Amino acid sequence: MFSAWRKWRQQRAADQLEIDAAQWQEAEYALPFLDRLTDPERLRLRELARVFIAAKEWSAAPGLQLTARIQLSIALQACLPILNLGLDWYRGWVGIVVYPGDFVIPRQVVDADGVVHEYDDPVLGEAWEGGPVLISWFENLDEIGDVSIVIHEFAHKLDMSNGETDGMPALHANMRREDWIAAFQPAYADFCRRIDAGEETAIDPYAAEHPSEFFAVVSEVFFEAPELLFDAYPVVYAQLRLFYRQDPLRPAVNVASQQT
Repeated sequence: MFSAWRKWRQQRAADQLEIDAAQWQEAEYALPFLDRLTDPERLRLRELARVFIAAKEWSAAPGLQLTARIQLSIALQACLPILNLGLDWYRGWVGIVVYPGDFVIPRQVVDADGVVHEYDDPVLGEAWEGGPVLISWFENLDEIGDVSIVIHEFAHKLDMSNGETDGMPALHANMRREDWIAAFQPAYADFCRRIDAGEETAIDPYAAEHPSEFFAVVSEVFFEAPELLFDAYPVVYAQLRLFYRQDPLRPAVNVASQQT
């Protein structure tokens, strides 16, 4: 009952948002990977993004003016992974904070002797469990290269759906934990080996930092450059296809035949 009432309120708020066709087109033009969507999928993504904007609490860090264009861009990217999953995958938190470029988060680490070390960590984004998503906004995307900050951070939110940030989100009923592990563990080990050996990779080396970062980075690649992921780790692609319930390479490859 409460869930239905909450969805009604969200939809009612979304219906009051005034977004014209030109605004959608401007936001989508800057996100060429959306061109893989069919027309019905694009319309569903717009509607999901509209509800997402209304459902979340948006704020801008000092130095940034939060505009409709920024919100639309972030919402479209955030909702692409859940296009066939639903907005409930982002339940349990409401805040989105947008920064003008990269920002610094104070950190603390305790070494083996129990000594606390404090340092400033410059980041492009951060997803907090049960808390907000922090996103850097760059007017010139050339400043950060081939990176989707939004998809990356929202992939972390999906990763948290199983209670841990470990590179394995809550899997669907038609998926098996054993299959996920069999796909991701060897791929992550191979990727780390290649990075340690100094090899150049088409996938961002940051994926070697932790299994959770590997999941977030390959999720970016799955949506933005699926050919690269399929060529490098086809069984990982197959698991992401099952999880996201999307196939960005359709009909170029038969992913089902690549799962073994």
